[in-house]
Amino acid sequence: MRRKAGTLVPIEVSILEAGVAIAVRGVPHFHGFLIAKEIKEREDARLLTAHGTLYKALDRMQQAGLLESEWEDPIAAAHEGRPRRRLYRVTAAGEAALEAAAAT
Repeated sequence: MRRKAGTLVPIEVSILEAGVAIAVRGVPHFHGFLIAKEIKEREDARLLTAHGTLYKALDRMQQAGLLESEWEDPIAAAHEGRPRRRLYRVTAAGEAALEAAAAT
């Protein structure tokens, strides 16, 4: 999908909406699987054709400053017997971009 400068593609809008909704519920960070689950539960499930689509969008959005990320504590992951996850959060720029997208 070709993008106009300064606009969001539908999957990016869905990621930001889901990320804000997760934060409102008191979870400050989200990981890829959690955001995929949130999107799937919404009507926008058709936008998530593959997890590769999601992770490419997350990376692109992080590079654009719409999201920040960090690796979770390896001890917490080891305690749960799973690999570490990259944790994301929506930035102020991401919230502003979401508001701008909603206004159009």
